[in-house]
Amino acid sequence: MSIASISALKAYQNALQADTAARKSPVAPDLSVKKAPDFSATIKDSVKQTNDMYNQKEAMIESFAAGKNQNVHELMITLQKAGLAMKLTSTVRNKVMEAYKELSHMSF
Repeated sequence: MSIASISALKAYQNALQADTAARKSPVAPDLSVKKAPDFSATIKDSVKQTNDMYNQKEAMIESFAAGKNQNVHELMITLQKAGLAMKLTSTVRNKVMEAYKELSHMSF
């Protein structure tokens, strides 16, 4: 018997023991109903986060212009984050408006 076949045999036995142990200790399934977050609350939270990023960007720009903060890297990262958040928010808004227009043109 070679070393490779012995290690394969050990791996098989370990897997078999783990499977047997898992079958002996049954776990009750989680049947509780989890409520999904409200869509309007999710949108409000996202808009609030975008607004917070924008306000942080404005504060960092003012701080940099006044000479209080000389960390250009953090300023640029904050500018990019705020710009990306704003772009994402406007893209989601445009998609929602397109969906609303499409639904309004449907006849029921």
